[in-house]
Amino acid sequence: MNLNQTRTHLAGILILASSLMPTPLLAATSSDTETLYLQQCAACHGPDRLGGMGPALLPENLGRLKASQAEKVIREGRPATQMAGYAKILNDQQISALTDFIYQPPSHELKWGEAEIRNSREVSHAQGSLPDKPVFDADLMNLFLVVEIGDHHVTLLNGDTMEPIHRFASRFALHGGPKYSPDGRYVYFGSRDGWITKYDIYNLKVVAEVRAGINMRNIAVSADGHYVMAANYLPHTLVLFNAANLEMLDFIPVQNSQGDSSRVSAVYTAPPRGSFIAALKDIPEAWEITVENRKAAVRRMTTDTLLDDFFFDPGYQHLIGAARDGKHGVVIDLDSGTTTAELPLPGMPHLGSGITWEYEGRRVMATPHFRAGAISIIDMDTWEVIKTLETEGPGFFMRSHENSRYAWADVFFGPNADKVHIIDKQTLEIVKTLQPEPGKVAAHVEFDRHGEKLLLSIWDDDGAVIVYDADSLEEEKRIPMKKPSGKYNVWNKINYEEGTSH
Repeated sequence: MNLNQTRTHLAGILILASSLMPTPLLAATSSDTETLYLQQCAACHGPDRLGGMGPALLPENLGRLKASQAEKVIREGRPATQMAGYAKILNDQQISALTDFIYQPPSHELKWGEAEIRNSREVSHAQGSLPDKPVFDADLMNLFLVVEIGDHHVTLLNGDTMEPIHRFASRFALHGGPKYSPDGRYVYFGSRDGWITKYDIYNLKVVAEVRAGINMRNIAVSADGHYVMAANYLPHTLVLFNAANLEMLDFIPVQNSQGDSSRVSAVYTAPPRGSFIAALKDIPEAWEITVENRKAAVRRMTTDTLLDDFFFDPGYQHLIGAARDGKHGVVIDLDSGTTTAELPLPGMPHLGSGITWEYEGRRVMATPHFRAGAISIIDMDTWEVIKTLETEGPGFFMRSHENSRYAWADVFFGPNADKVHIIDKQTLEIVKTLQPEPGKVAAHVEFDRHGEKLLLSIWDDDGAVIVYDADSLEEEKRIPMKKPSGKYNVWNKINYEEGTSH
């Protein structure tokens, strides 16, 4: 029995014991809140708050959950999970004290190194042990995975019929988008807690899991499908895995030559280069990582500024990075490692959501902004901003498809978050603004493989995925879901379609 199995077994014993014999409660004073946590929470969330059956309860991992929401979860529980409500066990003072406690940094140093990673790995089905034929009938290249963050589930959707095929539980707080194997059979999920889950779409089963870190930014799958790389905020590491069974191959502390360490902003695959590209959040460097003899070889590129987010041109010749000041970006030639241009950008661009298309015989890219009601459209030959579109608020996501004349952009932040803009890619004008569900956030479009239909999320616990005709822009149907966020089409993702994120 490995460490993770031991923890799970112990947690089960403790839960059973607590259900049979209620634990005497403590007064929720500052001196005994930690003991209260150990009594009531540690069986599922770990005595060190690093997680177990339940997610890690650390400030870095709870960034998407407001303290008031966390208090509600403690009091009422979370539907469709093992998290039961404590309203009949704890009083208001104790619940409030526990909430304050989990949002405070732990008093001891947190460690998640090579031994912890290896001990966390569980393989449910070895490579080749499951049938190669799907257990359902559909176009395997036109499937969608819809991440429902309302209750931490994922729905597999048939992109031809727009009907759900299967729904399954995910780890807490998936982040960075799932990544597919090159053939589209397997998908790899990364959670904010650092868990990587490999899922067999053909057989609708989890086949392996491993925990790469305490707080993970995202994962990437190599273009050949052989490797998975994880980018961590905590600890400051990159971790390389065998994609077949999630065996750890290399553990890379992220430091500069002076020994200063850094969180990793993100890691992405650069298919034409046969490499991974990572940008560092606390050190002005970008790394290109190749795999040689199952080990990571790092090439360092010094940047002129710290990079929070980044994007690539279609040939992966250039990295376009967003600077920490939120007002400009830089263009780095990946061959030379030098900065070749600067971009004036008005308000914290979300380059990871950028898209490109052909406009008047040249390629342009467009990016929304977190802090400005604007979309910047940039000529990728001259690196000049050729147009700035005013929107009804700061945005999060943009999407399009090479077969569609339109690009879609939400205005996720601010009072008009229930609206979405539609942009004509040849006139560079907003031609229509939709308000699918007044008062509820509309966000994140994804097209089907043909560019004929698209999905839009109503970002609410009583939400839905809305199906639109990509040409007429008319709504066709709504599929009820629990706060659906990202939607990821197999064909678009494995072919790096120009209208979707990579």
